[in-house]
Amino acid sequence: MNTQYEIGVIGAGNAAEGIVQSILRNTVIFDDRIIASDPTPQRRDLFASRFQIVVTEDNREVVANSVIVILAVKPQQFAEVCTGFADLMREDQLIISIMAGVSTASIEAQFPKIKARVVRAMPNLPIHVGAGVAGICRGQHAREVDQLHAQRIFDAGGRSIVIEDESQMDAVTAVSGSGPAYFYYFVEALIRAGVEAGLSEQQASILAKHACFGAARMMLESSDSPDVLRQKVTSPGGTTQAALDSMAANQVFEGVQQAVLAAWRRSQALGQ
Repeated sequence: MNTQYEIGVIGAGNAAEGIVQSILRNTVIFDDRIIASDPTPQRRDLFASRFQIVVTEDNREVVANSVIVILAVKPQQFAEVCTGFADLMREDQLIISIMAGVSTASIEAQFPKIKARVVRAMPNLPIHVGAGVAGICRGQHAREVDQLHAQRIFDAGGRSIVIEDESQMDAVTAVSGSGPAYFYYFVEALIRAGVEAGLSEQQASILAKHACFGAARMMLESSDSPDVLRQKVTSPGGTTQAALDSMAANQVFEGVQQAVLAAWRRSQALGQ
């Protein structure tokens, strides 16, 4: 069946915005081959003006005319949303879900008349600047080529890794999906401490952001593990050692672990 669009996006939120931006920035496909739907006029207007793609409030129009359907709606809404176009889904279509906690089996169950080809992905916010990372796994009816299509989309926004065991997708959500928020929270604390130590807001912000950017880049480009790099920064009895001793005394390491596990448990709960 010939379709007008290669990719149809249902839900024009922030995550979908990053995906479409990456696709177009890297010319995975051209703008005339994408359509997006959203119930909010402001989001439709943003996608139309920024990306010059076709927008609609009708999810059925998206599904009827797209080869790949990206589900980018809230997990709590997906069953209701899918019910609205279930009769239009075809076995020659690929569904890519970026919904946290929603299993491929749960999505497949929304389309009982077909063997729905579903690939589940969990991207993160830095996809907006080409520095995102996504975990990807495929459902029981998805083919290897479907997985490759999904990887092509998310590699355009940074990189992707294949997850063979879908139960691990909740951990992907907790570590990398939510991970940028933990990092921003840490940078907020660095800036506030810098201001308390006498720096201006602007000075503290520049220093904190670039320190973290440099550290992240060094981790990616160095063969050393994070703990080895940390040791290279830490001189016995020095300023860094004093900071790390304070973090240990306040159980910062354990606190971060518990925070990630809380996100992991919430992702599991969303799928129930």
